[in-house]
Amino acid sequence: MLMNPPNLLVTLAGVLLVGLSNSLAAAVKPNIIIIYADDLGYGDLGCYGHPTLRTPNLDRLAAEGMRFTEFYSAAEVCTPSRAALLTGRYPIRNGMCHDQHRVLRNNSKGGLPKDEVTLAELLRQEGYATGMIGKWHLGHLPEHLPPHHGFDSYFGMPFSNDMMPAPDSPKGREKFYEENPAYWRTPLLRGTEVLEAQPDQRQLTRRYTEEAVRFIREKKRTPFFLYFAHTFPHVPLFASAKFRGTSSAGFYGDVVEELDWSVGQVLDTLRRERLDRKTLIFFSSDNGPWLIFRHHGGSAGPLREGKGSTWEGGMRVPGIVWWPGRVKSGVQHEMATTMDLLPTCAKLAGAALPDRPLDGVDISPLLFGTGSVARDAFFYYRGTTLYAARLGPWKAHFITRSGYGSDQAQPHDPPLLYHLGEDPGERWDRAATQPEALTKIQEAVARQRATLQAAPTQLAETVATP
Repeated sequence: MLMNPPNLLVTLAGVLLVGLSNSLAAAVKPNIIIIYADDLGYGDLGCYGHPTLRTPNLDRLAAEGMRFTEFYSAAEVCTPSRAALLTGRYPIRNGMCHDQHRVLRNNSKGGLPKDEVTLAELLRQEGYATGMIGKWHLGHLPEHLPPHHGFDSYFGMPFSNDMMPAPDSPKGREKFYEENPAYWRTPLLRGTEVLEAQPDQRQLTRRYTEEAVRFIREKKRTPFFLYFAHTFPHVPLFASAKFRGTSSAGFYGDVVEELDWSVGQVLDTLRRERLDRKTLIFFSSDNGPWLIFRHHGGSAGPLREGKGSTWEGGMRVPGIVWWPGRVKSGVQHEMATTMDLLPTCAKLAGAALPDRPLDGVDISPLLFGTGSVARDAFFYYRGTTLYAARLGPWKAHFITRSGYGSDQAQPHDPPLLYHLGEDPGERWDRAATQPEALTKIQEAVARQRATLQAAPTQLAETVATP
C-alpha cells in the first residue's frame, strides 16, 4: 500500500533529522588523550600476546577499539620519539635526534626548538584545554618545558627517572635493581617550578593518575587534549605497595600492571562523566624494551632487538586507538606511526596544519573504516644517520647495530633485505633474490634526502643509496 503524502513527509523528515544528527555528532570536536608508556615492548601486553602479564584494561581498550600490529615510533630512544609524536616530523628535521637525547641525558641546555609547532599548540588554537602529565624529555630549562610548547598545565618529570642519581648511590647497574627511591633525585615539576626535589617514585603512577582524573573532571565542559606520558616501565622500576609483588611476571609485571590500572582509571572517569563517546584515546610506547636490564626490561615478542636499535624490536611498538561509536573495532594490519597523530588529530579538531614538511599522514580513514591511506616509505634513523627504510612489506638495513651494549655499527653493502610479513623477526636476508624491492627502497631514500636539504642538521652521515 502506498504511503499517503503526510506520512511520507514525516518519514523523510525523520530520515533527514537522523542524518543531520549523525553529521553533527561527527563534526563535534573530540576530546583527545594520548597515553604514552616509556620503554614498553611490543610483546608486553596481553592483547599483544604476553603469556603472563595481566593487562585487562588495555586488552579491553584494544577489543573495543583498534589494535595495530604494525605501529611505529619514529625513533629508538626517548627524546627523538617524543619530538616526533608532538610535531608529526622525523626528529632529523628539528635536531631532536639520538645525539640530542644524549645531550639531554647529560642535563645540558638543549630543547625542542621554539619554532616547532606542537599538537598542543594546534589544538589550543581551536579552543582545546591542553594539559600534560608525566615525562617530558624535550628540554629541562623553564623556556623548554611544556607550558612554552602549547600546554596550559604540566605535572611531571622533565626527563628520565634515572638521570639524577644521588651522589651516595651505588655505581654501575647495581642501583637499578635495589628498588631504593633514595638513590634517585629526578625532580617533580608543576608548571615550570620544582614541586619536589626528590619525589618517592613508588607513588608516581598513582599521583600521575590522580592528576589525570582531576584534569578530565575539571575540563569536561570544553574539548580537551591530555598528553599523559608515563615514567615507567623505564628503569629504575618502582610500583606502589598495592601492586608490588602481585604479578606472576615479576617486578616488571608489577609495574606494567599498575600502568594498566591507570588506564582503567582514565576509562572509568570518562564513563562516569559521560565523556567516553566524545573521547579519542591513543595508547603507545616511545620505543622498544630496554633489554640490557634483563628481568627489569620488557619483551619485543617475536621482533628482533629492542631500545636503541633500528631492528623492529626497537621501533615497532603497541598501538591502540579507542573511540566508542566512531573508531572501528578490530585488528589493523596497515602500518601507522606516532607521527600520524598530529595530522589525524588536527583533522578531527578542524585545525589547520602547520606550513612545514610533515612526515605523518591522516589515518582517520583507517580508524573509521572508510579507506586506506597513501604512504611512501618509513625511515629508521639513529641520530642523523639513516640505518634502514621500509617500503610496503620490505625493509632494507644499510647499517645495523645492537640496541645497547655495543658501540660497533655494521654497514651493509649490499643492504640486508627482509620481508616483514613473512619474517617479522628479520632472520632471512632476501637481498640476493629481490633486487627490484631493494631498488625501490633506494629510490624512496633518495626522495627523502631531497626533502631534508633545508633541515637544520648536518646530513653528511646520512646513508642514501649504497
